[in-house]
Amino acid sequence: MKLTVDCILTSQLSALPHDSALAYLLSKANREWLDLPLEALLCNQHGLKPELDYPLAVIAVGADGLNAGDAYWLRADPVHLTMQRDSFSLSDPVPVPMRGEHAEHLVASLNQHFGQDGLTFVIGRSGAWYLRLNQAPQIKTDLPSVAVGKGIYQFMPQGATSAKWRAFLNEAQMLLHDHPVNMVRESAGEVAVNSIWLSGGGVMPLRAGLHRDIHNDVDLIIADHPFYRGLAQWSGFPSQAIAVNPAAILQNAASYRHVRLQWPSEQSLSEMGFHVLLNALKANKIKALTLNLGCYEKTLTATITRLDTFKFWRKLKPVMHFLA
Repeated sequence: MKLTVDCILTSQLSALPHDSALAYLLSKANREWLDLPLEALLCNQHGLKPELDYPLAVIAVGADGLNAGDAYWLRADPVHLTMQRDSFSLSDPVPVPMRGEHAEHLVASLNQHFGQDGLTFVIGRSGAWYLRLNQAPQIKTDLPSVAVGKGIYQFMPQGATSAKWRAFLNEAQMLLHDHPVNMVRESAGEVAVNSIWLSGGGVMPLRAGLHRDIHNDVDLIIADHPFYRGLAQWSGFPSQAIAVNPAAILQNAASYRHVRLQWPSEQSLSEMGFHVLLNALKANKIKALTLNLGCYEKTLTATITRLDTFKFWRKLKPVMHFLA
């Protein structure tokens, strides 16, 4: 079995020492930095090309309990903007985690305010927020992973109707500023949801004439994220939910040729999961392992085989060494 693992490179992972399993894998692997966010890389490998945006939202909505229909969909992540010296920056994490009742109250207020403009905000089964439009907005957006920690001005919507959409976002920020939900959140020491981040817009793309990356022969996706599950539905191949035990993930996928795994965040913070991958590689249960580590606007791709583990001259180094 070949295994491709997609993982967000968190600060905890970046700080792992040279004797960690992830550091071992990176030290022995053939590595390449790609000038693409992880989500964009995933789209390209599965034959999803951008019109203006990569159509992330519409691919996800069906797997998130919603009906995509013929509408145009955008992700509408609730976010927190931080005031810097002379501009606002986008704070991590995106989206801001919150309780379900808080999300419902905020979305209800947004719909009441923007309903007459043809904007409908919807919450998916996963808790993700989406914006449904009857017509394409003629804007290009940026993924939040590209903008996190940076001044937001250069990442605002671009295109023929960008002025209108920037005005919408300003209205949303004013609406959210004094919202009762944010008053409650701030009194409890939680960050306020003071803006919306739009990205990943599009209508459902046709599968006709689909050309996937020639290196991507995936025949099973294991994931909980609605975009991954939706991608499997759109591509027409099976998917599985993520097992709690990392070893069970590999056992459940053993009969497939090439598996793509969305590495769950609770396991990416633990060394146990990477030890399981390393041990399976050494035992020849995995023929080739590819790690796609998303690092903001770039992706570090590391490919390793069992033979690579015998290359003693590739000295072990901490994870941070490979991010310089």
